[in-house]
Amino acid sequence: MRSPAIHVFLLALLVCVVTVAATAAPVDSGVYKMIDRLLIVVDSNGDRTLDAAERAKLEKTVAAQFGEMGTQLLATVLTAADADADGKITEAEWRALGKRIGTAEATRTGKKTFMVAMSDGVKLATDVHLPAGKGPFPVILERTPYNKNGGSPTGWVRQGYAVVKQDMRGRFGSEGENLPFIGCGWVDHRDGADTVDWIRRQTWCNGKVGSQGASAGGITQNLLAGAAPKGLAAQIIVVAAASLYHDAAYVGGALRESQVLGWLKGNRFDPNAIGIFRAHPAYDEYWHRFDSRRKTEQMTAAAVHVGGWFDTFAAGTVASFVARQHRGGKGAKGTQKLVMGPWPHGVGRSRAGELRFRNAGLPGKYSSRAWFDHYLKGEANGVEKLPPVAYYVMGDTKDPKAPGNQWRYAADWPIASKPTAWYFGADAGLSRSRPAAADKPYVEYTFDPADPCPTVGGCNLVLPSGPRNQNRVEARDDTVSFTSGPLAEPVEVTGHAAAKIHVSSSAVDTDLSVRFCDVYPDGNSYLMAEGMLRLRYRDGFVTPKPLTPGQAVEVTVDCWPTSIVINKGHRIRVTVTSSNHPRFDVNPGTGKPGVEGGKTVKQTNRIYCGGKRPSRIFLPVVPAEK
Repeated sequence: MRSPAIHVFLLALLVCVVTVAATAAPVDSGVYKMIDRLLIVVDSNGDRTLDAAERAKLEKTVAAQFGEMGTQLLATVLTAADADADGKITEAEWRALGKRIGTAEATRTGKKTFMVAMSDGVKLATDVHLPAGKGPFPVILERTPYNKNGGSPTGWVRQGYAVVKQDMRGRFGSEGENLPFIGCGWVDHRDGADTVDWIRRQTWCNGKVGSQGASAGGITQNLLAGAAPKGLAAQIIVVAAASLYHDAAYVGGALRESQVLGWLKGNRFDPNAIGIFRAHPAYDEYWHRFDSRRKTEQMTAAAVHVGGWFDTFAAGTVASFVARQHRGGKGAKGTQKLVMGPWPHGVGRSRAGELRFRNAGLPGKYSSRAWFDHYLKGEANGVEKLPPVAYYVMGDTKDPKAPGNQWRYAADWPIASKPTAWYFGADAGLSRSRPAAADKPYVEYTFDPADPCPTVGGCNLVLPSGPRNQNRVEARDDTVSFTSGPLAEPVEVTGHAAAKIHVSSSAVDTDLSVRFCDVYPDGNSYLMAEGMLRLRYRDGFVTPKPLTPGQAVEVTVDCWPTSIVINKGHRIRVTVTSSNHPRFDVNPGTGKPGVEGGKTVKQTNRIYCGGKRPSRIFLPVVPAEK
């Protein structure tokens, strides 16, 4: 297990990698600032020097997580820091590099820092980088909880854009409460909208503002769009949640434990933030203020939404596009683009989990440069006429002739498909045919909260992510798997999968973790999509409803979007269990939120198959081209 410090470093570097891949912006000061705590993080012997062994270990870790792009970014800054080229980097060398970069960047961009007052009087640290000339200029705004000094604005400034970078409320140089996204939307504070208003009052602004950012920098953009400030014309939103509750903090009513705890602690938010998140397990008024979809009709900005099938915010990226494209206000409706690749929480990488997808780079024609040039400068470059949807169809990565592994383009999402039922069999089969009633029409397992089923890949943030072999999960006694025979022809699944399961439990509450896998001929079972549902929230996420022990209910488990061609000779497998830990917190089975050291009960769960209770998964099957 990596230390929390390593996690923080990797997340910081990832934000830089994501932004660089999406914007093609220069990275000199960005990489440096993002790994400013590098020596402390990896200096295992405490001598305040990064020696060869420590450097090699770090490079290996970054390569495994972020591939070639992350390795190159890391190598660039470490080489620049090693002034005497002795293979070691002292703290003095590191600080000297930072000073050189900061001085050069400030000179190039004419950087000035302001403490900008929000409507409640709280002042936010805001850097302004201006191009040469008199202006006025179009403006690109970046708001971040990760330090405004990360990421270089030089490329944009050279292209004639003013760049404004701001520490969010309570973060780094800014005043206010150090709580995540507390001032980003339209309730309590309107920091994003107040900032846009301030920008538009400046003589160097031509009245048009765009915004960009990845991850948290994308979430704050979604909330900014909901506040609908005048002059916000265009956005580039990369790997971001639409709803902080549904996409980030909770999924299916279960707390995303590793993500929430790792992100809040690792980024040193107010310790009370964790308690606040735990105190609101239902979708209540607290979470409404962080759900940008509630303000879709007020949004006015054209936007590109970039995400990945294995990203922790995959469902939120798709949801943002669909909502704005169809229900957005004037300027937003019909002007959205969606780009979904085979990526985890980062874009443009060919490797995800244990698989490597060919031709997986970000389509260049959806570049942020062209987007901003059109919407902020008025250039007739045709970007607005591009297909609204670009999506990567995954396929067999071991067969170069296999279908899939290619980019496709469409006029809308979801893609035309047929929801096709694959039925669970009490004999562990998965079939297109509905099973007949049997003497024992169910399978049963017992879940012990003291020994939860582990997380192995998937849409994670601080855990290993992507498609990973599930064989060790499927071999556990507390899981049940349903597997098809070898496919006679390839089957394309593009869209949202959803499992409809008849289940009963010995407890008043339990979870259903559903994993949809592509089983290769060698037996490796790769996770391609998954879902989670805490059963007390089976009828909605507002009011919990306990189970009646022993009484069967039918529930629906959303398995998030994907696009994959399951190749001929492969098998489809669905595995059901009652935990996915530490991705999600463990359900104690008591009907109440879990508390460390609190009471738990074992949960004996039955999954019914066939007859009057046919459990099945609906896969969005795309007809084969003739």
